[in-house]
Amino acid sequence: MICQDRVVVVTGAGQGLGRAHALALAAEGAAVVVNDLGEAAKTVVDEITASGGTAVADLGDVSDWGYAEALVRRAVEEFGVLHALVNNAGVNRDRMLVSMTEADWDLVVKVDLKGHAAPLRHAAAYWRECAKEGRPVAARIVNTSSGAGLSGSVGQGNYGAAKAGIAALTVIAAAELARYGVTVNAIAPSARTPMTEAVEAFAERMRAPESGFDAMHPGNVSPLVVWLASAGSGAVSGRVFEVEGGTIGVADGWRHGPRAERDRRWEVGEVGAAVGELLAKAPEPAAVYGTF
Repeated sequence: MICQDRVVVVTGAGQGLGRAHALALAAEGAAVVVNDLGEAAKTVVDEITASGGTAVADLGDVSDWGYAEALVRRAVEEFGVLHALVNNAGVNRDRMLVSMTEADWDLVVKVDLKGHAAPLRHAAAYWRECAKEGRPVAARIVNTSSGAGLSGSVGQGNYGAAKAGIAALTVIAAAELARYGVTVNAIAPSARTPMTEAVEAFAERMRAPESGFDAMHPGNVSPLVVWLASAGSGAVSGRVFEVEGGTIGVADGWRHGPRAERDRRWEVGEVGAAVGELLAKAPEPAAVYGTF
């Protein structure tokens, strides 16, 4: 019961990973605000309460700045406090870049990236006020990035860009909010969900086995999320974790690599050879999903 008496908002919790997180958090003692656009959120609440847990549903679009503020306020009004935010809501509209429409781009960036930023912003403002008032804060934010954002993925330019933005948002928020007692981490999960089942290239991998350990079950991701949302994870912030089946890994982002320096401006004719030398010293980049 590592989340006993903690209050947690989970976005996009009507199905898939969000549902698994909400159920797991409730099983560990958390009171859960289950957010989603549709009635599925109420079904998840019914599952939690039927098992003796505590949860309320809140239906709305987390990419709406005003609704995101209201969602945070609802948690505080309902339970008196907010301890953690699990940003999970997301969509995909996979297209090759040459076929992608403006609507495909705008929807994914709006729901995935802005849908993380808006709740994060309002939760952070609430915790800042708590800290200013002298109330103890042991707050947690868990964001949801993706391997598509960390390494790229063919056919997912919009989704990959949004998920890369979430990874960057995570490390920035971790640095900004540490002074208020807030940690911010992200996961890059691999699991079978309604979203991934729609991607034909992953269909075989995502199919549940006839027997044995189902490595792609969304519930495999939730123990890490529950721990990150708990009071005991306070020493960890600004990290992105890859998680699939029984594997947890730490993803390492962009770092400064080899450099070539002059005490003057580079001549154009010198640049090609310098770049060649730098790339010979640098490690090979991770392969983009869909190219291997």
